[in-house]
Amino acid sequence: MTRIVLCYPIEPKHLAQIAAVAPEAEIIDAGQERIAQELVAADIFCGHPKVPVDWDGVVRHGRLRWIQSSAAGMDHCLVPSVVASDIAVTSASGVLSDQVAEHTIALVTAWCRSLPAFFRAQQKKEFIRLPTRDLHRSTVGIVGFGGVGRRLAKILSALKTRILATDMFPVDKPDYVAALWPADRLADLLVESDIVILSLPLNEMTRGIIDARALTRMKPQGLLVNVARGPLVVTDDLVRALQAGKLAGAVMDVTDPEPLPPDSALWEMPNVIITPHVGGQGGLRADNITRMFCENLRRWKAGEPLVNYLADKRLGFPMRVPGSVLWGDICDC
Repeated sequence: MTRIVLCYPIEPKHLAQIAAVAPEAEIIDAGQERIAQELVAADIFCGHPKVPVDWDGVVRHGRLRWIQSSAAGMDHCLVPSVVASDIAVTSASGVLSDQVAEHTIALVTAWCRSLPAFFRAQQKKEFIRLPTRDLHRSTVGIVGFGGVGRRLAKILSALKTRILATDMFPVDKPDYVAALWPADRLADLLVESDIVILSLPLNEMTRGIIDARALTRMKPQGLLVNVARGPLVVTDDLVRALQAGKLAGAVMDVTDPEPLPPDSALWEMPNVIITPHVGGQGGLRADNITRMFCENLRRWKAGEPLVNYLADKRLGFPMRVPGSVLWGDICDC
């Protein structure tokens, strides 16, 4: 009997949906409490463990055949042993794009309109006017043009922004994007952008991609936005750049380390906004993850190409290449 192990916030209706696609399977709702022990005996796994998991042991056990992540970022499971194994891996890229894009817009607009300063003044019952900035007609650079990056570009286009983007596979440029460059043109994007948004996966090629050298290329009045993974940015370099006035500000839903220690200088900086990695949250998250998993489960049983399949697990994201099936292309949800 196929054993499907789940580890994401699900309700009875989600279990029923999965059971309808695979009535012959044993379905285990492990949650974070039991995932480490249940995963070893799984044939198929769907979820995102936020507790330590012995992935090496899972690979050695040899039973797991497919990982369906419930997150777009794959660093939680793509350890070397999984990458080298025959385990199929599919990501949730595109499933949470609306939520992450919405959160990103909230962070950026809050910073541009000085909302944190106004909120602090409100608490003191002070009626004061402070400078604000325009998001409209600014140049926005999006680093990583996958599900989130593309959704952000579409929303930002309505704000009359000039949009630049870089990606490892710079294909299918929308008309409202001024330029879609290969990843090696990151320096050009940093120089030209008023706002730089990181929406790329964490892997060995992207870890620390925003370091002291990259930060010096940004405009002194520029804003750095990280809604992807904390280790994309060298935190100490970011702190120094902000303290030296080489960067106007930073907003981030992710940090390195996560959570930030209480003594981090970032907490006290008035030009920094931090949220606790909640960009992907939303009322429809579990519904959408279940919908995608059920579609992929149907495809798995029928021997059809899987949606968001990682042809190269080292990259940590599904490639937009001929023959690939991406969730954002088949579902507007």
